[in-house]
Amino acid sequence: MWQYYEPEIIERDLTYATQVNLNAIRTWVSYEAWQRDPDAHEQALDHFLQAADDRDLSVLLGLFDAVGSYPTEERLEDTDPASATGLSSPPKEVLLNRQLWDGPRRFVRWFMDNYRDDDRLLGIEAMNEPGWMASKTAFAREMFATLVEQKGRVPLTVGSTSLANNAEYEQWGNEILQFHYNFVNNQSTYRTMLQRVNHLREAVETPVWLTEWQRTRHGRGFAAEPTPSEQTPNYASLAPLIRDVGIGNFFWSLMVKPAWVQPQRKNGVINGLFHEDGAVWSREDARAIKAMSGDASFDGEERSEWPEWAEA
Repeated sequence: MWQYYEPEIIERDLTYATQVNLNAIRTWVSYEAWQRDPDAHEQALDHFLQAADDRDLSVLLGLFDAVGSYPTEERLEDTDPASATGLSSPPKEVLLNRQLWDGPRRFVRWFMDNYRDDDRLLGIEAMNEPGWMASKTAFAREMFATLVEQKGRVPLTVGSTSLANNAEYEQWGNEILQFHYNFVNNQSTYRTMLQRVNHLREAVETPVWLTEWQRTRHGRGFAAEPTPSEQTPNYASLAPLIRDVGIGNFFWSLMVKPAWVQPQRKNGVINGLFHEDGAVWSREDARAIKAMSGDASFDGEERSEWPEWAEA
């Protein structure tokens, strides 16, 4: 996305987001692209934020990502959507060596110098899913501390794997409680979880957002191999429950593509709502997502087929 930034593609995709009445989008910048050309990355990011703002979309923007394959030179150069995997950031050799953290700190300071008071941002996410791994948590904590040093008006947050992780992030100064629940065994379990989250929301002043969700997998969790029918999107299986609770949320993901993480990708999982030509994978999904805004009308083209580039 950032190494070979294409403004017209971004504008197209964000326009699709407006067709289902989204009011916000979540994504990440790229430390690696910034290292290669800071000015080009800043120019691309400015365009992205303005394109989103022009479509009344706020942005929850992350700086680093603990999930995905490590960003080798070969992977960074791979533009084939069938093989290009989701990449974590920073590289492993940086993540595991505190002596190399000055580079990421400079990146954080550059970002805050430019965007800490940017009204187009909903929040600044230090890292996505550092989880319970000590090395990733240590890095995320240090980067969050650097954010705090230059804090502006935009709230600071962490892409939290679960609500439990926020107990630690609160000590850092976390201002938005995030949690992810992509796959669930059944709707009843999800409904119970959301009701408990509602009790938490009533007890704290901090915003609580579900920032990743996908679908039900009956009798199977995140790690289990899905059945063929569970390899594809089904946002309609969860969207009504989330709407009833009224919690701020981000589904994964806007565009149809192979799964981000390797275990899901190897299991043949594909996710997303829109194809590149504007058709949707599922009209039912599009209507369920749009219904969160109170309007369930959507008559766009439906094509529940893998893109040609992904068939292999």
